Amino acid sequence: MSSRRLARMAQAIRESVSSAILFELKDPRVQDVTVVGVDVAGDLRSARVRVTVRGDSKAQALSLHGLRSARGFLQSKIGARLETRYIPVLEFTLDDGARQLLEAAQLLSEIEREQLTTAEETPELTGED
Repeated sequence: MSSRRLARMAQAIRESVSSAILFELKDPRVQDVTVVGVDVAGDLRSARVRVTVRGDSKAQALSLHGLRSARGFLQSKIGARLETRYIPVLEFTLDDGARQLLEAAQLLSEIEREQLTTAEETPELTGED
């Protein structure tokens, strides 16, 4: 199958799942969930939905459990939107990319602060003797 069609299908699945989670899913366990991306298998029978969840590991595990419980509902929403022979079976995974980016940004800001404090503590060298 062409990569362009797979990309279009992944985008359509991402939009369907995102809007269903945001507006139609009533599960209280699923909160602060962002759909980052979707990886679709070549035969369109399965799709891995990558999500990020704000909060600690307990909140993440609870949201993932809620998403896995609502898989049938979300697959029916995809089936209503897509006109394909098969509705992909959804698998939800946590995407740690956003968390890693935040940690890297925090480390960089700490390094910058340390460099500024070291520059202020050391006197300027003028080169005149």
